[in-house]
Amino acid sequence: MNNTNELTYEYQTKITQAIIRAAVLMLEYGAESKLIEQTTKRMGKAFGVKSVEISLIPSAIVLTTLTKNNQSVTTTRQAHHKPINMSIVYDVQKLCIDLEKNKTDAKRTILLLKQIQTNYYNRWLVIVMIGLSCASFAYLRGADLGAFIVTFFASGIAMFIRQELAKRKFILIISFATTAFFATLIASLSSYVSSTVSIALSASVLLLVPGFPFINSFLDAVKGYLSMGWGRWMQATLLTLATSMGIIFAMAILDIKGW
Repeated sequence: MNNTNELTYEYQTKITQAIIRAAVLMLEYGAESKLIEQTTKRMGKAFGVKSVEISLIPSAIVLTTLTKNNQSVTTTRQAHHKPINMSIVYDVQKLCIDLEKNKTDAKRTILLLKQIQTNYYNRWLVIVMIGLSCASFAYLRGADLGAFIVTFFASGIAMFIRQELAKRKFILIISFATTAFFATLIASLSSYVSSTVSIALSASVLLLVPGFPFINSFLDAVKGYLSMGWGRWMQATLLTLATSMGIIFAMAILDIKGW
């Protein structure tokens, strides 16, 4: 491991690349801004740089490392929206802790970061569990058996549609609007077998509630990251609006006046 006073510009560049790669992973997969900043500073300290300065916006990161002799390296990386995955955030945190304990060099750290992969649940298991969770919520709200069954199938099929749209890389706004539209259409079938149609209609779109972005936006704003908080809040609001438009369009076609 290089001594702090002996860091070459080339090696400091590698350090900067390793740190910003970790930061981008955390931003893309849903970590709050404070955690991203803390992690980058801890990694910088472990690598032997004097300080790490980071600027975050929802779509990019600007990061600077500074050594004791005031040699600086600045780099920028774009961040792409990806599904929230806390296992990725955990893996980056674990790597940071290992780096503090074992003092791994920057090249090795970059290789370890490249090896971090998303571990997806079986898609059919996800579909079944989404169906059960939405149907269970409907039951808790007083839905009868007919509405429970229809909600299960409506939300499960909606999740399948959402997965297919994500696989084809549709933007989230279109994905949410389309999913809400079909979920409402299918849930409306409960009118033939249930007296609690409104519960089935509302419960079948619960999989589209953007709770995590709203929580992160609030946490970022409270902790002083106003641009990140505003960006994440706007994203969550647009997804909510898209979901609402999908529901309204389906209800207009079916001539349903409301829930």
